[in-house]
Amino acid sequence: MSKPRVILWLAVAALAGGAFYIVKERMAPAGAPAHGGAPAQTVAAQTAGMQTWQPTMELVGELRASEGADLSLQVSGIVESLSFESGQTVQAGTPLLQLVAEDQVAKLASLKATAELNAIILKRDIEQLKIKAVSQATVDTDEANLKNSQALVKQQEALVSYYTLKAPFTGRLGIRNVDLGQYLSAGTAIVTLQALDPLFADFFVPQKFFGKLKVGEPVKVTVDGYPGQSFAGAVSAINSKVESGSRNVKVRATLANPDGKLVPGMFAKVALDVGAAERFVTLPQTAIVANPYGSTVFVLEKTPDGKGLVARETFVKLGQARGDFIAVTSGLSEGETVVVAGQIKLRNGTPAVVDNSHIPKVELDPSVSD
Repeated sequence: MSKPRVILWLAVAALAGGAFYIVKERMAPAGAPAHGGAPAQTVAAQTAGMQTWQPTMELVGELRASEGADLSLQVSGIVESLSFESGQTVQAGTPLLQLVAEDQVAKLASLKATAELNAIILKRDIEQLKIKAVSQATVDTDEANLKNSQALVKQQEALVSYYTLKAPFTGRLGIRNVDLGQYLSAGTAIVTLQALDPLFADFFVPQKFFGKLKVGEPVKVTVDGYPGQSFAGAVSAINSKVESGSRNVKVRATLANPDGKLVPGMFAKVALDVGAAERFVTLPQTAIVANPYGSTVFVLEKTPDGKGLVARETFVKLGQARGDFIAVTSGLSEGETVVVAGQIKLRNGTPAVVDNSHIPKVELDPSVSD
């Protein structure tokens, strides 16, 4: 073996031996001679309790309007009148803009006059047919002429309506993009209209949770614009396919937005309940001691004479964190007394005294106070 490899293997062995010694030293049995005469350390401690938690996934998504469109006209023309203001809330059918359409209105009047004349001719020829003054072919031609003229009237009425922009649904208008007297080409975006109540929150869920998704499951939505505030909603639709690229399924939640705080396009964080509720041993997160070789906590136990307490460091496996608490999946039992502050002063076997006079408040759903 080459000399550099020998040096490398010696270094690895030294590091492994050092790590083993550290773990062995820290996890030595309580009451070891090394700490037999150590003074008692003052710590804060709490009893490990059980809590029922609903498993929740934190996902990212985007807010979408239940109905939304960039409004435009399918004909060109000059803006004759504007009947709205930017940011205004309008009802479905409200006129918003009118293009100059005198020539189209005049043509409509001409076609209506022709249709009325054809109706008169048909009525007269029907009376004439009764006395054999005209033939049946003449009446048939009159009927065809009347139907054709009436169809032309409907066609022109539709064309005239194209020169008027109306709100297709109730919602809030955005910023106006046109001005009075401006020439508009067909398809020019005039203003955006968004229905804000309710709103949709679209997000993606990994396919392994597809079987647990159900319409009606509650969700909580948070956005950066309102820190510390959540908006309640429920799953309203689950896509019928999984995206082939990401292997995620698209899910849509519906949430009420009566005050219009939320708007489409916002980046959202979605908390989705998945599966049945579970019970966990929970601790304040301050109780956890993070080490390179794993997470530990200090448990306080009575001394053999029953007159004092001694710290015992034990490995724990952690689960989901929620607020100021964290779930412990193994390594700790309900009812054990765990140090939540002052662990830096402890080693395995250190005598301890509990003083909870300055223990911080812990909450499942903490909020930032001003």
